[in-house]
Amino acid sequence: MQTDTGVAGVQEYFNNEHKQLRLAVRDVVKKEVLPHIDEWEEACGFPRTLYHLFGDLGFLGIGYPEETGGSGGDIFDTVILTEELMRAGSGGLTAGLGSLNIALPPIVKKGTIDQKERFVRPVLAGRRIAALGITEPGGGSDVANLQTTAKKEGNHYIVNGSKTFITSGVHADQLTCAVRTGEPGARGISFLVIEADTPGYSVGTPLKKTGWWASDTAEIFFDNCRVPVENLIGEENQGFYIIMENFQMERLQLSVMAYMTAQVALDEAVKYTAEREAFGKTLKGFQVTRHKLVDMATLVEVAREFTYRIAAKMNSGRDQSKEISMAKNFACSVSDRVTYDAVQLFGGYGYMRGYLVERLYRDNRILSIGGGTTEIMKEIISKLM
Repeated sequence: MQTDTGVAGVQEYFNNEHKQLRLAVRDVVKKEVLPHIDEWEEACGFPRTLYHLFGDLGFLGIGYPEETGGSGGDIFDTVILTEELMRAGSGGLTAGLGSLNIALPPIVKKGTIDQKERFVRPVLAGRRIAALGITEPGGGSDVANLQTTAKKEGNHYIVNGSKTFITSGVHADQLTCAVRTGEPGARGISFLVIEADTPGYSVGTPLKKTGWWASDTAEIFFDNCRVPVENLIGEENQGFYIIMENFQMERLQLSVMAYMTAQVALDEAVKYTAEREAFGKTLKGFQVTRHKLVDMATLVEVAREFTYRIAAKMNSGRDQSKEISMAKNFACSVSDRVTYDAVQLFGGYGYMRGYLVERLYRDNRILSIGGGTTEIMKEIISKLM
């Protein structure tokens, strides 16, 4: 039930090059990911060689300028990559491989030529792992109140504090890290790239999560880390605005992950209800089942189409802070409903490990929290209405 085009007027969101990319990514996922995904889920991580492969194929560089080692492409290329990765049925894999997409944009947009060579090009090549460090133990969505400090001392910043819930944090070679360099509040925040081999940088025991098992998640500690001033991204005390700009693309990716989580759950439910028999006929033979599947399919289509429309506006350079917040909330609500209904259709089997809908049900729960909670999205929307 995957739709490759959208209609707004009669608008094609995907051209022939997009469609060729989709086929290429789908083939790699089928051959290199699907045979191992269950093992990686149980191991709570995937091998570093997968970064190498996706880097060599140019997939990690999708959406990034060629002068930084990227593959070029537009927003819909990144949408395709996320959609096809999600076909493996693992939100954790998609989040882990995609952590660079929240860690690198501040460097690409605000960094120096030297910073891009040191911190962007090796990541896009799959030879370094990048993570984003914003969330702290004492505050999640309250970004303006972050407490990790960076005090300037000669040619270095001395960093103290901690971050938590950091996707790819266990294995990251570098952290695009929000720190407090100035006054309390939004105006005192800056971004530093902190390398994992910096003395005083340490990673806690990998955090155990309800879902997204294939992505490693960490708490990171800074104890008098000396970070060179040349690792400052953009201007000092302007980091909050970089964070806000970064959120639009992160929320787009989460919207895609949400409707794809729902899509895969729907596909599993369609197959299962066509095979499973009860009271002398298949589950799909009952009108109540068919109607439930129709409702699920309708919600998925609407969530996908709305996300495509917002992506098209973002692709044209228009600010979509309000609309992408709406898209994320809607897609997450659809994923909530569809994964719930898919498990219900599977009955007891839907609650069993080894059935994909059980994993999707667990993976789904983080989507309405990450990148800004549903409640924060509503505050943003209300202010922009």
